[in-house]
Amino acid sequence: MSDQPLTANQFTHFDEVGNARMVDVGGKSDTRREATASGAITLSAQAFQLVREGSIAKGDVLGVARIAGIMAAKKVDTLIPLTHPLAINKVTVDFALNEATHTIEITATVGITGKTGVEMEALTAVSVAALTIYDMCKAVDKGMLISNIRLEKKTGGKSGSYQRNG
Repeated sequence: MSDQPLTANQFTHFDEVGNARMVDVGGKSDTRREATASGAITLSAQAFQLVREGSIAKGDVLGVARIAGIMAAKKVDTLIPLTHPLAINKVTVDFALNEATHTIEITATVGITGKTGVEMEALTAVSVAALTIYDMCKAVDKGMLISNIRLEKKTGGKSGSYQRNG
């Protein structure tokens, strides 16, 4: 990355004088695009055990969080200004439980054949899944920590592929 300050014309969501705008994707061709994001939520030992056992009073925490993440990916255009409404082809939300750290690792993958990417949809799916876990477990643990929400990889589109290193 350059040490030079970025100017408004280097960002696609600003016009030549710096006004916010929705990018015109009308002239772009439909291509296959996919994005994967990840994040984590760390719980107390007690809350983690209750989630693992399926004993949280509100019900199946991971099942509800999975549905919440999927639903959130489909609604990004109503949550984040300047994003496009998309006809998403697939959304997966998966969890890995780390016993040693009492952490639930969350991964979401979103796919589309369209004119714009689905990075925001994957990131939103992870975020809302983590927030849902927090909501369902807060009676037991208000000190949960949501962390490391990030894009892991993306394919397709004009900018090509991206893979996080490290």
